[in-house]
Amino acid sequence: MKLNEITDNEGATKNRKRVGRGIGSGSGKTAGRGVKGQKARSGVAINGFEGGQMPIYRRLPKRGFTNIFKTDFNVVAVGRIQAAIDAGKLDGKGSIDAAALKAAGVIRRIKDGVRILADGDVKAKLTLEVAGASRTAIEKIEKAGGSVKLLAPAPAPAAAEE
Repeated sequence: MKLNEITDNEGATKNRKRVGRGIGSGSGKTAGRGVKGQKARSGVAINGFEGGQMPIYRRLPKRGFTNIFKTDFNVVAVGRIQAAIDAGKLDGKGSIDAAALKAAGVIRRIKDGVRILADGDVKAKLTLEVAGASRTAIEKIEKAGGSVKLLAPAPAPAAAEE
């Protein structure tokens, strides 16, 4: 086999259709766009346009908003922490906090803190310092001889005084 003999599999590539090249080609004249109208022209952008009628996204009522002060926790299962300890990525002897979980690759980035959930089993005696934990997760960790210290939430931004 030589470099100049390498070809793609039969039927792997398809030749592009050259439109608007005469009536005999089968896609001449209107070039597969049908006849006249806005969609036959170039520069068409009619998503959501209803021919002058009030569009549905303006007819329907809007509800709700996005809370910009909402806390966004990293959710970590107890079993995921145990798996990291078993793999040797996390030291189960010391205190485990968000920075330790990030260094071990359990979480990707530290958001507003870490919340522990009870999914999975824990065998190691863990000392966790986290923003939150479910009641069953705390029970599982304490049953294994560990402890959970819940950190105080970050102070809310002060309201503008007038």
